[in-house]
Amino acid sequence: MSADGTVAVIGGGIVGRCCALMLQQQGIATCILEREDVLTAPSWNNAGHIAVEQVTPLASLAAMATAPQRLFMVGGALDFALTAPGVMSWVWRYLQASMPGRFRHGKQALKTLVNGAETAWQQLLQQLDAADLYRDQGHWLLWESDSAVRKGMANWQHTDTGSVSLAELPKTLLATLPALNVPLCGGISFTGSGQIYDMPALASLLKAQFLAAGGEWLNADVASLQLQNGRAEVVLANGEQCQFDQVLVCAGAASGKLLTTIHPHVPLIAERGYHLEVKCDDSTWPANLPPLVFEDRSMIVTRFANTLRACSFVEFNALDAKADPRKWQQLQRHCDELGLPFSDDVSQWMGARPTLPDYLPAIGKSDRADNLYYAFGHQHLGLTLAAKTAMLVAEMVKNQRPTAALQAFSLARFQR
Repeated sequence: MSADGTVAVIGGGIVGRCCALMLQQQGIATCILEREDVLTAPSWNNAGHIAVEQVTPLASLAAMATAPQRLFMVGGALDFALTAPGVMSWVWRYLQASMPGRFRHGKQALKTLVNGAETAWQQLLQQLDAADLYRDQGHWLLWESDSAVRKGMANWQHTDTGSVSLAELPKTLLATLPALNVPLCGGISFTGSGQIYDMPALASLLKAQFLAAGGEWLNADVASLQLQNGRAEVVLANGEQCQFDQVLVCAGAASGKLLTTIHPHVPLIAERGYHLEVKCDDSTWPANLPPLVFEDRSMIVTRFANTLRACSFVEFNALDAKADPRKWQQLQRHCDELGLPFSDDVSQWMGARPTLPDYLPAIGKSDRADNLYYAFGHQHLGLTLAAKTAMLVAEMVKNQRPTAALQAFSLARFQR
């Protein structure tokens, strides 16, 4: 198959859809290659949170210092399958990226990228006549003991949250929560962060608008990329070879495997999360409540249009490893102890966030294939940064933004 003049976007997740739509709207013929149109990727199944307060990379000495108390073996949400292929080498690279010099460089790069991410989403949704999908009501962080309140408040008061402001949550707002089995002793109200209120609706809207703009969607299983005469060629699982004018890899946690023959040893790991979800209406959980972070339990609970979702866990494992049912059991235990309505017809999900060891995404143009671009590795910020990433990618493909401006996110940083 040959498609001269066409950009092939590999991956129909949130980043892929936003990038493809932006390219198509700017007059660049674009085709999405996606194995199946099922919303199983993490960005559709995490908390729906536009986390513009997360301007500090998780590759840091501070995160390392708190890791022991957050381990799953002691009741926390952090878990490592150290015998899984690639996990130990990823941890070693993570330790290197956490050193002060590289951390400062990474923080500056991430902060620049996150800045304006909420505005990018608001502008995109207004353009698509779907502004109601975005809610800018912030989020709340809650604690269950006085000692946790004192420690947590002291920590957050010294944390850089970018453009997001925070204040102690008034008791009057705490009183608006549904009755819980566990008393809440205090919390923080964050202002400036947002939420996507209906993830399936967003997915359908992005696809419909992409097709309406003239884009093409192909249900195709991409097996690999091959380098032919200095250009990337797409190879499907059935052996078919496909040539496109440009290729953009947005395949999430599978991106590293796809790039192996052109960019070997991309240190991308599957950072897996879990959720429980139930059907919900206003009688079950108020629609006007923002996402709630129960920090003592490393869990976030979000009300969507028709569902209530509890999310947690940072599990480093192989991409194709089976789900760990103990994670769902722990989530269910937290929900039961809090008195959250997760008792009937609870659905379970597990998926892999694409995470690089410095907790920066990979956005750029290949230095090994003339027609190859990439946008993946957004870790916990895939949804947050999707609209902003699409803007950067469209400018890059149209030669309106020099690739040097995105040097901090280049794959070349892993060749050193």
